[in-house]
Amino acid sequence: MITLDAVMQAPGGSKEDASGGFKYGGWTAPYGDEIEGKVVQKELSQTSDYLLGRKTFEIWAAYWPEHGDFWPAINKGTKYVFSKSMKKSDPKVTGWKNSVVIKNLADIKKLKNSKGPDIQVWGSSELVQLLLKNDLVDELRLKIYPLTLGKGKKLFGNGTIPTEFTLTENFVTTTGVIIACYKRAGKVKRVSI
Repeated sequence: MITLDAVMQAPGGSKEDASGGFKYGGWTAPYGDEIEGKVVQKELSQTSDYLLGRKTFEIWAAYWPEHGDFWPAINKGTKYVFSKSMKKSDPKVTGWKNSVVIKNLADIKKLKNSKGPDIQVWGSSELVQLLLKNDLVDELRLKIYPLTLGKGKKLFGNGTIPTEFTLTENFVTTTGVIIACYKRAGKVKRVSI
């Protein structure tokens, strides 16, 4: 979920992530409709594992274990939390089963090259930027909301590897949200004139 200016911070609620003085939490709420609901339900029903940054993991671990009826796959899938400060993801501490702490880029590369279900990243702006910088993104599923916020955590940062993507699926909701799925197509091709 991003704005037109690529802000992805706190889309779901005012208390989700107010770091940096962010005061626009919950900005997606006015834009829900039936089309978006169907797309989200399809995404939530997929069998996946999840790679999350520490902050997103902590927010989600406080919520999803008790609300799994809406998204059963999130509690069943393995949650890999990328953190240099978190020592372990003990369910007694986090309240969330199937959680594994990984500490470095080599762990992410090993995970990406392993067999198993697809690995989804939700939120986790710093982690997403690390993945983009290290050419570790195979697909982008974007929900682009028709507003700008000017400040907040962004999807793209400095150092993103130039990469082409191919649009594989798209929808426009009745409220103007563009939902687009892009698969990695390779290196950027240029035309010399």
